[in-house]
Amino acid sequence: MASTSFRLSEATKRRLSERAEMEGISATALLERLIIEGADQLDHPGVVFRGPTHDRRAAMAAGPDVWEVIARLQELDGNEEERIAVLSEESDLHPRLIRIAVDYAVEHPEEIRSRIERNRELAERSRRAAEARGALIA
Repeated sequence: MASTSFRLSEATKRRLSERAEMEGISATALLERLIIEGADQLDHPGVVFRGPTHDRRAAMAAGPDVWEVIARLQELDGNEEERIAVLSEESDLHPRLIRIAVDYAVEHPEEIRSRIERNRELAERSRRAAEARGALIA
């Protein structure tokens, strides 16, 4: 990791330190996260980041997480534009926002893939647990 120095105002340093302490992380870790997320938000207007420090995820500002948009598009039939049109109808997400989610996912494929896979694993575990409960009380 390379060392870089920045000159920050005292007020900025104080806010950074206070926020980092609130989140239980170092000021450097918080600054790195803010820079990465900020750059992603500039590159993909409409994408925000949600979740606790240990589990941040990209989401649409007024809608679902990006991985949820991509997972649903994968379930649909047709070419990209047809899928976007169907999802837009289903969700009231503007097609432009869906395309922004797709563009974000293209630049962060492993992040999106792992979230989709984790959700599928949790859904399968939940399904098996429901079957086991049903068998137990049948």
